[in-house]
Amino acid sequence: MILMENVFKTYTNGVIALNGISVDIEQGEFVYIVGPSGAGKSTFIKSIYREIKPTKGKVIINNMDLSEMKENKVPMLRRNIGVVFQDFRLLPKLTVYENIAFALEVIEETPRNIRKRVMEVLDLVNLKNKARFLPDELSGGEQQRISIARAIVNNPKIVIADEPTGNLDPETSWEIMRVLETVNSQGTTIIMATHSKEIVNTIKKRVIAIENGRIVRDEYRGDYGYEG
Repeated sequence: MILMENVFKTYTNGVIALNGISVDIEQGEFVYIVGPSGAGKSTFIKSIYREIKPTKGKVIINNMDLSEMKENKVPMLRRNIGVVFQDFRLLPKLTVYENIAFALEVIEETPRNIRKRVMEVLDLVNLKNKARFLPDELSGGEQQRISIARAIVNNPKIVIADEPTGNLDPETSWEIMRVLETVNSQGTTIIMATHSKEIVNTIKKRVIAIENGRIVRDEYRGDYGYEG
């Protein structure tokens, strides 16, 4: 599903964000990406959905070589990758329903199928009763659950979650993790960057630790491995 071969990324300011990364992630895995700030986690994640292009090496997603991919093919790639951000990034003037439906409207799905699928994912995140609310009428946890619903509405093979619990209280964080586990149980690959030691050490999954742009640890059912 995700294959990186000797990937390097050097930014124009000379910072080496990725320094020879090689990793293989299978379909249906749940993987935590951990490491100190500035280690290269964000660059690692952004390379999966072609937000950044490596300086050297190969990133292959679902048998597609991103280094060879033409720009006009990138939107098709991203339809198979849902992204959940720490700051939600919901469109403030659209309702919950409209925020989620938008992802299907851009691929010209039929109104009937849009309504069916939007209500399915709202049911999955247990927020069908908030369909007509605006984002600022929701709690932070509810907004993040809507962000997840939007990320999965077109049945992506991969969901990237970049610090999805970073702005949330502990109880709400566990709610978000339950949703992500449910999504994963349906066959979706989850890649989650996190600084939450408690989550990683409690909900055991594969752990990839990155330091100074290198993978220093790759363990199944691993621990967080850092203080804090």
